[in-house]
Amino acid sequence: MKLTILGCHSATPRTNTNPTSQVLEIKNHMFLIDCGEGTQVELRRNKIKFSRIKHIFISHLHGDHYFGLVGLISTFRLLTRETELHIYAPKGLKEVITLQMKLSDSWTNYPLIFHELSSKQSELIYEDDNVEVHTIPLDHRIYTNGFLFKEKENDRKIDIEAVTEANINVAYFRKLKQGADVLNEDGVLIDNNTVTMDPNPSLSYAFCSDTVYNEAIIPIIKEATVLYHESTFLEKNKILCAPTKHSTAIQAATIAKKANVDHLILGHYSTRYNGYDEFKQEAQTVFENVLLAKDGKSFEFN
Repeated sequence: MKLTILGCHSATPRTNTNPTSQVLEIKNHMFLIDCGEGTQVELRRNKIKFSRIKHIFISHLHGDHYFGLVGLISTFRLLTRETELHIYAPKGLKEVITLQMKLSDSWTNYPLIFHELSSKQSELIYEDDNVEVHTIPLDHRIYTNGFLFKEKENDRKIDIEAVTEANINVAYFRKLKQGADVLNEDGVLIDNNTVTMDPNPSLSYAFCSDTVYNEAIIPIIKEATVLYHESTFLEKNKILCAPTKHSTAIQAATIAKKANVDHLILGHYSTRYNGYDEFKQEAQTVFENVLLAKDGKSFEFN
């Protein structure tokens, strides 16, 4: 599982900071999460192929999380894209995008499919044979969701020496990976557990931006491999959290600890700060495994 940060700052873009956008590569998918202004430039800078992006997830309709979307949709059109593009976003985004396309007479030459979200309860919004995506209801100034991306259980691993000794035909390997007992060449039923090993653990990624401190999300993200949680403020500016409905680094770390996640990535920093080491220092007073998002930085998890 690979996460590439295209932008991780709040409010307006600057020459050296970009608003929220990131790409998650999981089980041969490339999911774009949020699409702040400048996203397509950062996709190019990070050498991410536009054609691999088939699903875009927008957390909420504040501009620093979606103002780059219509430009990206337009570029896909100019590149003569034919593949479907699915957009999962709060109700209202479809109206915004289609009005822009209508007034500019720039309808896409590829299927553009909106999945409008309005539920305030966690719901399954995408599923295939390998991955599930669930919403994480967040508490912000407007309707907002995070997203939980989960690998489905991996196949069991075949013990080659054991299957050879058990005289099992290669034609049954797929069933073995699926956990089934099989007959060997002598007609004897072989117990799956004697010829296979436990699968690699399934990975998961929880994206939470923007939100005030909210323990209601803990059951949804519990034991996630990685949690990205907004940390707009340091403790010295904690008083700003309530009116803006944002979080501090320590609050993000508290959620990570209570949810028993493996890793915490901090991001969505206020541009009032010149450096970010203090975010990590404050968070590590509560939770040890803290990473700092940075524009253009990638993280890999196995």
